[in-house]
Amino acid sequence: MKLFHGRSPLWACAALALSTPSFANDGYQLWLGEPQAGAASAAVELAGDSPTLRIAADELRRSLPALGQPVLLARADDARLADLRIDASRLGAEGYRVQTAMVAGRMVTLVTGATDTAILYGAFALLRHLNSGGDAAKIDLVSAPQTKLRILNHWDNLDGVVERGYSGQSLWDWWVLPDFKDPRYADYARANASIGINGTVLNNVNAKADSLTAPYIAKAAALADVFRPYGIKVYLSARFSAPMEIGGLKTADPRNPEVAAWWKAKADEIYRAIPDFGGFLVKANSEGQPGPRDYGASHGDGANMLAAAVKPHGGIVMWRAFVYADTDPEDRAKQAYTEFKPLDGTFADNVLVQVKNGAIDFQPREPFHPLFGAMPKTPLIAEFQITKEYLGFATHLAYLGPMFEEVLDAQTGVRRGETVASVVTGKADGHALSGMAGVANIGRDRDWSGGTFNQANWYVFGRMAWDPSLSSEAIAREWSAQTYGDDPVVTDTVVKMMMRSREAVVDYTGPLGLAHLFATGHHYGPGPWVSDLARPEWNPVYYHRADKQGIGFDRTRTGSNAVAQYAPSLARRYADPKTTPVEELLWFHHLPWDYTMPGGNTLWEEMVRRYDRGVAEVAAMRQQWATLKPRIDAERWTKTDAFLGVQQREAQWWRDASLAYWMSLNGLPLPQGAAAPQHDLDWYKRQSFPFAPGNPK
Repeated sequence: MKLFHGRSPLWACAALALSTPSFANDGYQLWLGEPQAGAASAAVELAGDSPTLRIAADELRRSLPALGQPVLLARADDARLADLRIDASRLGAEGYRVQTAMVAGRMVTLVTGATDTAILYGAFALLRHLNSGGDAAKIDLVSAPQTKLRILNHWDNLDGVVERGYSGQSLWDWWVLPDFKDPRYADYARANASIGINGTVLNNVNAKADSLTAPYIAKAAALADVFRPYGIKVYLSARFSAPMEIGGLKTADPRNPEVAAWWKAKADEIYRAIPDFGGFLVKANSEGQPGPRDYGASHGDGANMLAAAVKPHGGIVMWRAFVYADTDPEDRAKQAYTEFKPLDGTFADNVLVQVKNGAIDFQPREPFHPLFGAMPKTPLIAEFQITKEYLGFATHLAYLGPMFEEVLDAQTGVRRGETVASVVTGKADGHALSGMAGVANIGRDRDWSGGTFNQANWYVFGRMAWDPSLSSEAIAREWSAQTYGDDPVVTDTVVKMMMRSREAVVDYTGPLGLAHLFATGHHYGPGPWVSDLARPEWNPVYYHRADKQGIGFDRTRTGSNAVAQYAPSLARRYADPKTTPVEELLWFHHLPWDYTMPGGNTLWEEMVRRYDRGVAEVAAMRQQWATLKPRIDAERWTKTDAFLGVQQREAQWWRDASLAYWMSLNGLPLPQGAAAPQHDLDWYKRQSFPFAPGNPK
């Protein structure tokens, strides 16, 4: 363990005194680490002055030891940089260049870009490079964001409860805002800027109209003032019926001139308080939320009306495609495509349609959403869930980088080489607007995300939103080095754990393409037997269709024909179980229990094998973590060890409860060597958790 948190080998000699960690670390500093101690800080010079440049300089002085030459923060149009021929046009407004260079007759480490925000990103990139093992003697870092919008969605309610939140109360203390701005807000902005996040939606998509009243606009403005120097814009979730609830109108029909005028006046009011307000996020006609379809209008009508209100100010509208009601009982997975595909090309040029990574709801594994590639005339923003609603809350280790990578790298099949990433970056169809949104896992817990490994999901989201081509494994490695220090034993072990963790959760909760088998409401624990809720698609039995003969959802032409929503080449692949990826098999097919799998196992045998593999993987992670006890500070090691114990117990619970239920349907014995469930099925069905977190009543 080195004395300086995650420092480069260049100054490793300063750290030889410590071979084991002796410091306390509660996780508050995230991947940014504690301020350096015991060494001279880097000399940092500013060519200009602004709050953003001062923040960049302070970050470098806080964390960067002397490099033997000054660090110069200067805009690319600085006359002294003319000989370097920096092409600022290729960097855009947010891209940076960091290099060792001769400037005005002396050697410096130059951090430059077209704007002060770009320089701030460059300063963090320099720290990331050095703190994850980069060479200090040879620095040449060039990067520009591939997406325009890199946004966190906070599902935070005005009463402080966070929907699907597992790390304490909301970070925003609405009760004392705007009078008191918690210093933690600046730390939040700092962490986001370090990974390139440039926007935040403050309130839940299941919005209250109160968020748009004058007192709450003032509170949002106070947060915007804190975030602005870090390059972060504030957005608000808008409740579609607000003109009726707080405006006194009798309708919220988007085609009504009075409604449009109300929204225009409201937008003007917000922009007077927050001149750089980003715009609105809208959840409409989904899960009981009001929307334009209540009046016979389309999603396009609603989005375009709001877009007209914010356009004079440069604002945007992000209109969520997560829509499901009882209008398509055939297959919930088809509904978003059915409603939005016909609207392609009808949205205003400052509207993005926000599409979840999969067609159901943030499952541990889903095929990519068929809307990616199906709406070439409309910019799409991908929505991922950083908080782990379906992956074990805060206590299960599940690094989501491989999931993000799996979706972003997926070929849409529409055009040769077109991927989900090329769609959401705008490159596939030449859109100026592009982006990725992540449902935040941040709360008031001291370590922000309920546990150290959960911080990695916040981190990897920001890094992949900046550049979707980055490797999830490389990001895991740089996160580990910055978070735990650059001990190679720690890094190698931590990365190995992270890279298998999400697949382990898939194995013990829903292998081979099974999905939505969770206990309903809070989504804590198994509930594949639930079948008594009012609407079919609220019940897990709707998704697995298991019976005596077989299991899985038939989405081929003999079933719901959801495969037809994909490009023809993919539809053909998904239509045949022999060419469907094994990991997605039961998502697309209802197959007999004795179906022969690749490798020769029956489907039943392969399911049991994967359940067992998931449980074994958690046990292995816990053993691997135990070996790191002498190398990681006690506070973070102990909490993670306790959480891995919870995960091991609950993985076994998932495995046993699921197998007990499947055996009650198929009447099959367990394969030879597989352990019987610890309890009978009735015992598992009796388990109840009315106070599970993240599920506001």
